[in-house]
Amino acid sequence: MKRNLCRALSTLFFFLVIEEPGAANEIENIPKPDERGFIVDLANLISPEDEDHIWTKADELLTDTATPIIIVTINRMSDHADLQNMRIENFAQVLFDQWGIGHLELPGLEPEDSNKGVLLLVSKGDRKARIELGAGWGREMDWRCQEIMNRIIVPAFKARDFSGGIVQGFDSLEDMVRNGVNYYGDGGNYNDEIVGYEREKTLNDYLFLAAIIVLVVFTVVSMARSGTNGAAWIFWSTVFGTIFFIILILSDVGGGGGFSGGSYGGGSSGGGGASGSW
Repeated sequence: MKRNLCRALSTLFFFLVIEEPGAANEIENIPKPDERGFIVDLANLISPEDEDHIWTKADELLTDTATPIIIVTINRMSDHADLQNMRIENFAQVLFDQWGIGHLELPGLEPEDSNKGVLLLVSKGDRKARIELGAGWGREMDWRCQEIMNRIIVPAFKARDFSGGIVQGFDSLEDMVRNGVNYYGDGGNYNDEIVGYEREKTLNDYLFLAAIIVLVVFTVVSMARSGTNGAAWIFWSTVFGTIFFIILILSDVGGGGGFSGGSYGGGSSGGGGASGSW
């Protein structure tokens, strides 16, 4: 029994520490925009009028706050990384860090306000979108990004209005950057679908759950057959509680005024943001 139990535990911890499927090291064939480019529309989703609107507001935002918002559209993630079953969260985080979106240090900028770049990534063929936030945001605006994704971007994409969803999503993100925790967006014209924050389930989430269930069932059956006493039940309850707590922690990790100019570069993603599918 002990040998089999050790094997089961080893399998569980292998699932906990193994590198997540689809972990890319580098994103290829997406040209980095210049310091005031803001848009890379490889999937041709944004109309010329909306591009002009986004560029004008993004340029003003960068001048006023030193915070860039970058829009990237692609056809498929597999066109830019040689991996199968890639998660858009990982793709966006690697691209964010590869480009260094945001500022680590800038004269006149308080440390707690640095590195607050924003990336909006849309993969049309994969039917997925991601808002990725710089490390300076922490996780305080994840819920707001999820609201923007669920109430504005995804409903527009479901209606095949890609340009409208992107430009209204950008406007909401721009308001969020300017107003921070005081931002209260109205949801634009796509306010019918109100969905609470829920992290997108991944393959590892289901593997974790399956490993726990198998281990619990195996242990209970083995202990019942061997007539294990109450102290052992308490011990294993503590073990399972600790493992479950570790899983919860791991599943949550991921991902105005005064500046005369500004560019972006040197920032890093903090794993925060929001994802959506349509």
